[in-house]
Amino acid sequence: MSGKKKCTRLSGALVKQLLDSVDSVLFDCDGVIWRGDQAVPGATQVINLLKEKGKKVFFVTNNSSKTRKMYAEKMSTLGFNVREDEVFGTAYCCAMYLKTVCKLEGKVYLIGSNAMRQELEAVGIQQTGVGPDHICGKQADWANVPLDPEVKAVVVGFDEYFSYMKMNRAFQYLTQQDCLFVGTNRDTKLPLEGGKAVPGTGCLLLAVETAAQRQAQTVGKPNDFMFDCVASKFNVDRDRCLMVGDRLDTDILLGSNCGLKTLLTLTGVSTLADAEAHQKSGCTERQGMVPDYYVESIADLLPALQG
Repeated sequence: MSGKKKCTRLSGALVKQLLDSVDSVLFDCDGVIWRGDQAVPGATQVINLLKEKGKKVFFVTNNSSKTRKMYAEKMSTLGFNVREDEVFGTAYCCAMYLKTVCKLEGKVYLIGSNAMRQELEAVGIQQTGVGPDHICGKQADWANVPLDPEVKAVVVGFDEYFSYMKMNRAFQYLTQQDCLFVGTNRDTKLPLEGGKAVPGTGCLLLAVETAAQRQAQTVGKPNDFMFDCVASKFNVDRDRCLMVGDRLDTDILLGSNCGLKTLLTLTGVSTLADAEAHQKSGCTERQGMVPDYYVESIADLLPALQG
């Protein structure tokens, strides 16, 4: 590969050299350590051995469909040695953003899951909107749907019940210029086992943004806030931290934005060809999506960890 930033295949002695240079490792989840409900082969051993060797290991996922507790339980079932406080999902980070940065006083209209509701309520933020929103009345009535006067923010995350009426209700709230607008992430698809995928939260968020003609503040990767949530709680040193992910525009860009070492695994969304295209473009912004290293799978770290 040619260009300003070099992307090196991680193998042999270079693996140990990289691992010796870091104290903390941040892993994305979907497409990196699992796909759907199946762990990536070798992933559990890698995570558990890293912890055995004294590395701090954290999990940063843009998926907002689960609480931290739910993620920890899933990971334990798959064989990972993990604590709930090591998991940072966008449901949790979104709640923390509204509480600590926005200092929200009021309710949230939530296009999202029960998991998001639980994380919001855990920090004292009430919500409305979870579950189906069925069509009622005629089209002429839709601009006058009932609105909760206590709602001061619209939040968009993954919502299996997303509908025209939900988009319309969010639009009506967002016509009020003092109403905050926050999205969990912009991932356009969610990778599953067998190389399959489903539409991601970014599709839903873009629909609401298009309707409201407003852009949401997103808290998930590649926004620095996701890393700040981890670093502020566990005193993570940027210079000795590695970000491992399968997406160039979220995981790798987060690492670049925060000054971390970056490792792309080819078990998820992005390909080596994608990284090469960013590198060869010569565009400074796209250089942030070029990883320092790449592997076929994080199982490639096993020989160095077992040695």
